[in-house]
Amino acid sequence: MPNRLAFETSPYLLQHAENPVDWWPWGEAAFEEARRRDVPVLLSVGYSTCHWCHVMAHESFEDEATAALMNQHFVNVKVDREERPDVDAVYMAATQALTGQGGWPMTVFLTPGAEPFYAGTYFPPREGYGLPSFVRLLSSIATSWEQRRPDLLANAGALTEHIREGSQPQPREGELPEDALARAVAHSARMYDASLGGFGGAPKFPAPTHLDFLLTQPDGQDMALHTLTRMLAGGIYDQLGGGFHRYSVDAQWLVPHFEKMLYDNAQLVRTLLRAYQRTGQEEFAQAARETLSYLEREMLAPEGGFYSAQDADTPTEHGGVEGLTFTWTPDEIREVLGGDSDLALRYWNVTEGGNFRDPHQPSYGSRNVLHTPTPLHELARDLGDDVPERLQAARQKLFAARQSRTQPHTDDKILTSWNGLALAALADAGRILGEGRYLELARRNAKFVREQMRLPDGTLRHTFKDGRASVEGLLEDHALYALGLVALYQAGGDLAHLHWARELWGIIRRDFWDDRAGVFFSTGGQAEGLLTRQAQFFDSAIISDNAAAALLGVWMGRYFADEDAEAVAHRTVQSFHAEMLAAPTGLGGLWQVAAFLRSPHSEVAIIGTSAERHPLERELARHFLPFTALAPAETGAGLPVLEGREGGGTAYVCVHHACQLPTGDAAELGRQVGALEG
Repeated sequence: MPNRLAFETSPYLLQHAENPVDWWPWGEAAFEEARRRDVPVLLSVGYSTCHWCHVMAHESFEDEATAALMNQHFVNVKVDREERPDVDAVYMAATQALTGQGGWPMTVFLTPGAEPFYAGTYFPPREGYGLPSFVRLLSSIATSWEQRRPDLLANAGALTEHIREGSQPQPREGELPEDALARAVAHSARMYDASLGGFGGAPKFPAPTHLDFLLTQPDGQDMALHTLTRMLAGGIYDQLGGGFHRYSVDAQWLVPHFEKMLYDNAQLVRTLLRAYQRTGQEEFAQAARETLSYLEREMLAPEGGFYSAQDADTPTEHGGVEGLTFTWTPDEIREVLGGDSDLALRYWNVTEGGNFRDPHQPSYGSRNVLHTPTPLHELARDLGDDVPERLQAARQKLFAARQSRTQPHTDDKILTSWNGLALAALADAGRILGEGRYLELARRNAKFVREQMRLPDGTLRHTFKDGRASVEGLLEDHALYALGLVALYQAGGDLAHLHWARELWGIIRRDFWDDRAGVFFSTGGQAEGLLTRQAQFFDSAIISDNAAAALLGVWMGRYFADEDAEAVAHRTVQSFHAEMLAAPTGLGGLWQVAAFLRSPHSEVAIIGTSAERHPLERELARHFLPFTALAPAETGAGLPVLEGREGGGTAYVCVHHACQLPTGDAAELGRQVGALEG
């Protein structure tokens, strides 16, 4: 019999709707029930494409005896961390405080007043991994609640106060030193893996926010470019279908954790496009195209939004098998390719011994994650000039065969914040690659969000599923979508998109900025009362929302001559300057803000019809200008930078309000903007 989660829209919650556990969704009703029964709350947080969430669900939540113990002693609450990142952030802080680490699934025991007193992540069904069995833990917590409740309540109160104190930023404003950007790059260099790319050892994460910062720094770009090159040769990149898996479990970028997330792929498209502008190397542009093709093919909803994620596991009659869709044996490749299989086996380094097996499903044996340790040009040199064409044909056949396999589950909820990242990626691709279909997809996305996820007062909803927008919008929704709109304006020249971004900035300034503390809070002042409001400044898998909001503030300052907006961005950097200096690789977003604030106040206006602007915009797209206000428009009005400009296909390049001679010649424009590139 389905439990209460059957009435939810979250794909993750619906995965648990048939559990024998009497799950409740997050809400006051669950805590009222805990008070009525005088029992603790067991909070379980995860997401639909989380491998270990699936493991724990199968081992414990689907087990009748375990469920009976949970139902007897607890009110059990299930939360989708992607749907409620605010709830996740509060209790992740508790988990990290208690255990020194975090992750999902996250398991937290709360008082009926929502105060945490014990927490962990995955708990096995039997003793192992240095952890107690889940059943033993449940029994121990239940006994302690009955026999040692004053101690548990005291612990809960102390932990709650610790979380509240830690989440409330203490104003420590100060200026970054003059050599701060160089210090940040030097710190990155000390952590850099010069051989394999990336920073630190296994596991390795893509960290696009940090790579984007390094690309803006002349002494940092080589680290970013080498890292991208190594990633593209590894198994973290889907060699057949395009797009990136979540992270690499090893230092070589070889074996990934196979889930695919919208946020990784959207952010990495922009990083690849910036690398392409920096170098002119086609491999970066091609990888961006392939990644966007993946998003369009597998993650695009009919309404125009993008789905959230795809699972790491392939469903089988024996349960989920990680990576089964994406991995190969030599015989499988021979069966598809026949006579050209030897070339494919060599290029993608497929061996009989394999390089991967799912430890939970050993019966599926060793398989191969495709990767390309030998560059294509070396194979062509050794085996003939037709190697690229032969491999492209092989790739198409293998991909077609792979598509006929059972595919991983797709989490089909649409998140505003992550769609803001996708919007920016599509807009940049349309502008930099000059391919109009990307721009059309971006406009379609903006239309969808405006019509389906925007309330009459201008605020945004966080999630959309089954035709319904829900969950009050967070700072990340407003900031990231507004940044996407800025990119869309730069690509298409429709001032309505930039003015919408300005409207969202006004909401951010009103609802999320705390002038006393000098920070942005992740939730609005009128949002549901959790234990505390978080002010996120460390980048997670996506840019921190303080950095995203501050970046938007600088853009508003540059486009609208809004000194207050730029001052807010500056104060945000001041508030976190100590953290930025202490851990530069974890705050790449705020380092981008710092670099933007120190960059020349530069702008390029191009006035004329779309056809008149086209040759000038194509030249401009060749240049890496991350901190220049690009202002395409049909007429010289609507923005300070546009006022008084004449059209007909004319470009105006200005630095600190001093402009060079207007030009309608693309080559001359290239010479003028070349001086702006770092």
